[in-house]
Amino acid sequence: MSRLDELIQELCPNEVEYTTLGKVAKIETGKLNANAAVENGKYMFFTTAKEPSKIDSFRWDTEALLVAGNANVGDVKHYIGKFEAYQRTYVLTEFREDLLVKFIYYVLANSLKEYLNSHKNEAAMTYIVLGTLTNFEVPVPPLEVQREIVRILDSFTLLTAELTAELTAELTARKKQYEFYRDSLLSFNDANVPIIQLQDVLTIKNGKDYKHLSEGKFPVYGSGGIMTYVDGFVYDKPSVLIPRKGSLDKLYYVDTPFWNVDTIFYTKIDNEKVIPKYVFYYLQSQHLEDLNTAGGVPSLTQAVLNKVKIAVPPIDTQKRLVQILDNFDAICSDLNIGLPAEIEARQKQYEYYRDAILTYAATGKIIPRQTDRQTDRQTDRQTSMMR
Repeated sequence: MSRLDELIQELCPNEVEYTTLGKVAKIETGKLNANAAVENGKYMFFTTAKEPSKIDSFRWDTEALLVAGNANVGDVKHYIGKFEAYQRTYVLTEFREDLLVKFIYYVLANSLKEYLNSHKNEAAMTYIVLGTLTNFEVPVPPLEVQREIVRILDSFTLLTAELTAELTAELTARKKQYEFYRDSLLSFNDANVPIIQLQDVLTIKNGKDYKHLSEGKFPVYGSGGIMTYVDGFVYDKPSVLIPRKGSLDKLYYVDTPFWNVDTIFYTKIDNEKVIPKYVFYYLQSQHLEDLNTAGGVPSLTQAVLNKVKIAVPPIDTQKRLVQILDNFDAICSDLNIGLPAEIEARQKQYEYYRDAILTYAATGKIIPRQTDRQTDRQTDRQTSMMR
């Protein structure tokens, strides 16, 4: 018998108290727009995106749960420290003393999305109404039971993370193989292939501030990737985005309308000379991070980039190269192929186990979600390791 079994039989053998989320925590929202984010801010800024942004001010300094009210509706994060929040992010603080915040985090992560799906109105809500969140029911087992559940799930989370790290390391090795293949493929030794300067095939353009724009559907790119979405765009043709500061090795190929800030350049490409996707792959092979011109934050200038050499084979050859590299890139990146799918499977196994243990704590019965036999066997093995 595990420690959790013993605690449940001793402290709550018959039933567990249930109450609503609104009775166990203070629930409020942030007040800021998503475009209040600062690329290199000091504090965490929680929006409804998968990854938090940064900002230079904070409103809270506490332990909290953050729930996405729209976009990635129902996603939950646990955070301790100084932070700010977007106006459609729910911030849960001041929890009842007989509840562990981390325990409620696991409950919400396990059941909130299913609850929200069952409480959609006829218009198929794409946001959370405060009343719906407030009325979400949470179990309140004794603190000793909560602590044991948190200990087990934290341990299982760590184990899952370690296994995922191993798979990620293997994936990284494969990507390095891909980079070697790409760089070799784009190394032209044919004297008939002209080598010219980048400025002969494209024009490098600066980014600019987006704070005057409203929220919308067009992505805003910085050197770290997408920062937010706005209702305007600076360019609507295929382009290669080249970081001016920061992560100089992170180039982006964009073929839909976008906005970009001043930490990243965009390019207007002469399609009669080069295919934009070919430029993207070729510049990746040139490792532009090696051209850093600054001693502090890595930086690139237009003057340096304009002089970068690019091989320009015939358009038909460029198309074939792009097709080959697209296919190879898909093998390395597609979540449904190879190791990324294994990483996804690890996460599903974790969710299965979390579901089972929280159901057991609340009802005394194991009623996990349906799963396949392979997942059952894997979960049984990992469960025994947690005891």
